[in-house]
Amino acid sequence: MDLKTATAIRRLRLVSAPEAISFLLLLVCSVLKRTTDFNAVPVMGMVHGVLFVLYVIFWADAWNRAKWPLKTAALYFVLSVLPAGGFFAERMLRREAEDAVIASRARKEGVVGA
Repeated sequence: MDLKTATAIRRLRLVSAPEAISFLLLLVCSVLKRTTDFNAVPVMGMVHGVLFVLYVIFWADAWNRAKWPLKTAALYFVLSVLPAGGFFAERMLRREAEDAVIASRARKEGVVGA
């Protein structure tokens, strides 16, 4: 994995958890808006919207650079629209990055011939 691919995956990983948190907070604010006089939906909607757009941009960049199969790319996109999916995406992306580092070190040390 080259540096640009690793950076694209890292950006996606770093935005996935805040996007998930903002989605959950938006859902809480929506419930509070309906049940009380508290209305933070416009603010949380904007925050979540910005984070979601960033997630989609970083997802497209990571998909392009990492050359993921369609199934993997679709999974990461579906996780972005589930309320807690960003947490799962972050965990999977972290594992992918760690596996790439291990493979890179193994190639460097001559353990594998790739």
